[in-house]
Amino acid sequence: MDSDRSLERITRADLKRLARIAEEERTDFFARHPEFAILYSRRLLCMALGEEAALHYRNGVTGVREFNVWSFYAEHPEAPFPVQHQVRADFGKSKFGRAPDAPDGYEGRPVELHGRSIHAAPGDDPVEALQRYLKTGATRSARELAQKAVVLIAPDTLLGVEVWPTLALLSPR
Repeated sequence: MDSDRSLERITRADLKRLARIAEEERTDFFARHPEFAILYSRRLLCMALGEEAALHYRNGVTGVREFNVWSFYAEHPEAPFPVQHQVRADFGKSKFGRAPDAPDGYEGRPVELHGRSIHAAPGDDPVEALQRYLKTGATRSARELAQKAVVLIAPDTLLGVEVWPTLALLSPR
């Protein structure tokens, strides 16, 4: 096991904290980029924890080096959400400790925040839309996410739903 990873269990409260961090960043992004706010501020389908942290949520043994949080939007016909938009945030002081390679000033684990527009319409079922995106593997992001696991952190009604792999569609914890 990599000693840089925390083996602490990820709880629903931790998922909610990640959702708040992503929401704060999204609010800031739209304030700085009103052109994308016009197109995407009302098109959020869901937010999800992905990659190794999502695997750790499922199995409790993978460990957490950092959190990867994805915000998925229903694609707007005029322009895709900017894929180059990626931000790092600090999870803050927590049971997960501080990552040894965390940037100066971080108290806790890094949180990588990503945004993607996917082929869906506002109001589509977020689980179905996200599974469709992952199954088609049409983008590098979709292929990379599909290699691990994906767990919803928003909307709150779907908190903890394991979207990927698809066999993990049990009720939330």
